[in-house]
Amino acid sequence: MADPKDQEDHETTAENTEESNHDPHFEPIVSLPEQDVKTLEEDEEELFKMRAKLYRFASENDPPEWKERGTGDVKLLKHKERGTIRLLMRRDRTLKICANHHIVPTMELKPNAGSDRAWVWNTLADYADESPKAELLAIRFLNAENALKFKGKFDECKEEVRKSLEGTGNTDSANKVAEKLEELTVKDKASEDKKEVKKETEKEDEKKEDKKKENN
Repeated sequence: MADPKDQEDHETTAENTEESNHDPHFEPIVSLPEQDVKTLEEDEEELFKMRAKLYRFASENDPPEWKERGTGDVKLLKHKERGTIRLLMRRDRTLKICANHHIVPTMELKPNAGSDRAWVWNTLADYADESPKAELLAIRFLNAENALKFKGKFDECKEEVRKSLEGTGNTDSANKVAEKLEELTVKDKASEDKKEVKKETEKEDEKKEDKKKENN
């Protein structure tokens, strides 16, 4: 005859096994339909994509300084119907836009502080913050090879846009953009010069203070 205690232990073990294998399924109270999230890139062809780090020149700060805007994939996108080309860059993870502006023939990539893996350029209307804003931007890549690939494709896009503008007779608009970009470059240069002058003045003041202390 089986021991009642052994039988009870067996039944308890069986119940525990059933509970551990039980996977209840509850139907949702409200059924939400799937939504297609538009990135506004659906009507564009991706010409270039590469990981990089972006900076903007904060001329509004005192003193003006370079500030990091984000790290992610920088893209060159061509609209399938209009033929326009824009530069788009989103931050990793959040996918928040940190650069968004059209490529124009007058834009020029310049080396940043002699670095072979970074470029600087001006744009009159960057839409990263939704409303258009003139910006001085800098972008840095992993190595010089990647930086050259970006410049090569960037210059190709500039030439393609130039030919498109000539075909539609919009060369006057391109010339006006060139003039405004030149003005912006001069202003940014003035801000940087002002910053250097301020540094020199501070150094002179420090030297005077040190002499006073020595004399005392």
